[in-house]
Formats: sequence, C-alpha cells, structure tokens
Amino acid sequence: MTTHVPDRAASPVLLDAEGVSRALARIAHELIERSEELERTALVGIQTRGVPLAARLRRLVAERAGIELPLGELDITFHRDDVGLREGGRAPERRPVVRATRIPFALEGLTVVLVDDVLFTGRTARAAIDALLDFGRPARVQLAVLVDRGHRELPIRPDYVGKNLPTSLRERIRVEVVEVDEVDRVRLEREAGGDV
Repeated sequence: MTTHVPDRAASPVLLDAEGVSRALARIAHELIERSEELERTALVGIQTRGVPLAARLRRLVAERAGIELPLGELDITFHRDDVGLREGGRAPERRPVVRATRIPFALEGLTVVLVDDVLFTGRTARAAIDALLDFGRPARVQLAVLVDRGHRELPIRPDYVGKNLPTSLRERIRVEVVEVDEVDRVRLEREAGGDV
C-alpha cells in the first residue's frame, strides 16, 4: 500500500525568516495605507499560526503608525465543514483540537482583519467569518494571509497578501513561526512519489 506522506527531506524553503519578516512588513504597510480609519480596525488571528502573525502585525502597525490595534484570537474548529463530528464522529486520535477564542472588544463598527498563515481552498476563511459573526456584526471583514497558494474552492479573495506562492494540488505549503515551531520559514512539501 502506497502512502502519501510529504517528503520532508526534499522540502525546499520558499521563505526564510527574513522573507517572512518582509512579507509581514508588506501587509502592515498596505494595511496602514489602505485603511480609511485605521483607529477603527482590529486584527483577529485564526488559530493556530494566524494568532502570532496577527500579534506581529499589530506591533508593526504600532511602530509605523503609532496606533495599537485591538487584537483577538479565533478558533474555527466547529465552524469547519470537514470537522467530521456531525457524521458519527472520528476516532479519538483524529478528533480536532479546540483552541482559545478571545475577542475582548465589541465588533460593531469595526473593520476586522482576519489573519491566517495560508489561503488555499477558502474554507478556513469561510469558517472564520461564520465564527466571527457569532460575536457580533463588524462594519467590514477583511482577510490578510502570509501566503496565498491558489486553488480556491470558494469565492474568497484576500485583501492583504504577504507572498503569492502558486502550487500544484500535490504540494503543500507549510508555514512555521517561532512562537509555535521555534523557527520562521515557509516550506514546500511534496507528496512522496508525486509528479509535480
């Protein structure tokens, strides 16, 4: 039986720590330049890696514009359409891990920028919008992603992109951040034996 496990030995680094830093700086710059009312903007990181990326964006915006944006964390586990619990459950080792949601501010009247590491099919972004609306009705919802890899299944487009990295469906983008993985980098993983 052939298994499709990413070949980590042949995982090229597409962005190193400096590249990740430049991509985040690009997003922060665009956020400042394009926001009509930056003081009415909040950042909400999607668990897991979107949370530290949102915190870094907050620091960058504060350094450059002198405005400290409200910051939240959002878990989308039970808003995903692939969670599997509705179809009779999963084996205990395959159950999703639920992480913290913390939105310590009112959403009404704000532009909320959802922050995630990778945009792929658009399903995570859709689930994040659903989860966010459980907490209130912002004036506007935008999406910022470190990497856009293409292959959308839903009509979702990011407002802010650190780096466009087109991929094949047999490839995977793996974002690693110091706060979670002890290193900042973006790698391309290919399925073992896959033609790409």
